[in-house]
Amino acid sequence: MARPDKDALKALKKLATPYCVTERGAFRLKHVDPADDGGLGDATKSVAKELLEDGVAHLARLQDVLYAQGRWSLLLVFQAMDAAGKDSAIKHVMSGVNPQGCQVFSFKAPSHDELAHDWLWRCVKALPERGRIGIFNRSYYEEVLAVRVHPSLLAAQKIPEALITKKIWDERYQDIRGFERHLARSGTVIRKFFLHVSKKEQKKRFLERLEDPDKHWKFSEGDLEQRASWDGYMDAYEEMVRETAAPHAPWVVVPADNKWYTRMVVAAAIVDALEGLDLEYPEPTPGQRRAIAKARKELGGRG
Repeated sequence: MARPDKDALKALKKLATPYCVTERGAFRLKHVDPADDGGLGDATKSVAKELLEDGVAHLARLQDVLYAQGRWSLLLVFQAMDAAGKDSAIKHVMSGVNPQGCQVFSFKAPSHDELAHDWLWRCVKALPERGRIGIFNRSYYEEVLAVRVHPSLLAAQKIPEALITKKIWDERYQDIRGFERHLARSGTVIRKFFLHVSKKEQKKRFLERLEDPDKHWKFSEGDLEQRASWDGYMDAYEEMVRETAAPHAPWVVVPADNKWYTRMVVAAAIVDALEGLDLEYPEPTPGQRRAIAKARKELGGRG
């Protein structure tokens, strides 16, 4: 596997820093422009493509060491409004990763079985094993987003009425913070991405889906229902970031109007997270060294 250019990697890693939220309380959504391109708008598409390719290549190397070492795991959480580009970002950024070391879970409306359990249950089952990268396309954060904006979803969870109080959202934030703290203390590195698309750009992408027969499968009536509650969702997203950002579980609020830039920022944040672990291939044990020497001898290789 070819090593990516070091200067290109340095340039890529800097992209995510301005969008990373690590502390509770200070974040405001209005401070992130969905159309931001980091000043790279004048760059040619080929330059942007090469930069992303270097990031993807380096990510593949890091994931290989993560898998071989088998001690840490990486959880990537993606949240966004419809048509923000979650699927394409995951597809492009993770394109070079070994499928054996990566698992993607898309969380749709909960099933009858899932509603019969607590709201974290279905996500806990899907957490990545040590040495693997787990990707949540939507997640337990829907419990303070869609469920908050649409009260009928909360009613469907059949929670005892005595537990549904004005404090329920604060209590869910507390539960999420505790859950993510537990994961971090157990060796799961967490990076959370909110792909921030503008309402104008979302409309453009919806129309593209409607006008292209090959994209009709992507559209559902629920997309318009969500769009009709735009302001409610923006308030919920802002509070979600404010209440659950932490050094061990930061949010990366990614400008999503330019898909090429979205992918670069996501790749940069993932590479930075893995590099922070100082990963190394495990040293063979004395027994493994003897077995390797014996195998070389039997196969006619070096002694």
